[in-house]
Amino acid sequence: MIAANGLTKFYGPTAAIRDVSFEIGQGEIVGFLGPNGAGKSTTMRILTGFSPASSGTAVIAGHDISKDPVAAKRNIGYLPESVPLYHEMVTRSFLAYAAEVKGVPRFKRSAEVGRVMERCGLSHMANRTIGHLSKGYRQRVGLAQALVGNPPVLILDEPTVGLDPKQIVEIRQMIKALAEDHTVLLSTHILPEVATICRRVLIINRGAIVAEGLMEDLTRKDGSRTLEDVFMEAIATEAVAP
Repeated sequence: MIAANGLTKFYGPTAAIRDVSFEIGQGEIVGFLGPNGAGKSTTMRILTGFSPASSGTAVIAGHDISKDPVAAKRNIGYLPESVPLYHEMVTRSFLAYAAEVKGVPRFKRSAEVGRVMERCGLSHMANRTIGHLSKGYRQRVGLAQALVGNPPVLILDEPTVGLDPKQIVEIRQMIKALAEDHTVLLSTHILPEVATICRRVLIINRGAIVAEGLMEDLTRKDGSRTLEDVFMEAIATEAVAP
């Protein structure tokens, strides 16, 4: 569902990422880890069509993001780290607007808005102004807009940042349940979040993928090798993007 092949992005003479390649299959939840400045956001912006690659290809649900961006974007639900919400709108109206922008037919919009609100636990907040919602509920609204149109691919950037422990647990449970119908790429700085939610992990450092694999293959169930150990070993790798 997601195929990155040789993605490279230059900003002037500096490569933010170089030769990034990976594939994510249908129904997988994959954690995307790396220190600040490692290239996570650059990679995700290329995958979602917000920024072009200098070279390489990104294919979403069979559509090349550079050659057929409209078709590719129709198959993506994107939750950026800073959720772009209209705080003066009520929840239902905002999600109806998202449905219109995404091309959901008019006669299906009400049902679609109801579906995503129920999926994200927002039905009782349908008529509340977004600006008056708690951080946790605003994050749910952001997740709901990503789900509008039922895209097969979800790209989530730091979905639990700034939430309290109860809200984090609730959002994690929702994301885990999404694998029934979606392929999920999840970027986070929280290693236990990946261990809790994800089946597989990608680790990027200094612009290059330095480790990837199934959680059970990278770690040991007896606790003698944890995801923290894997992460620290991986980012010690000299993966230099000149």
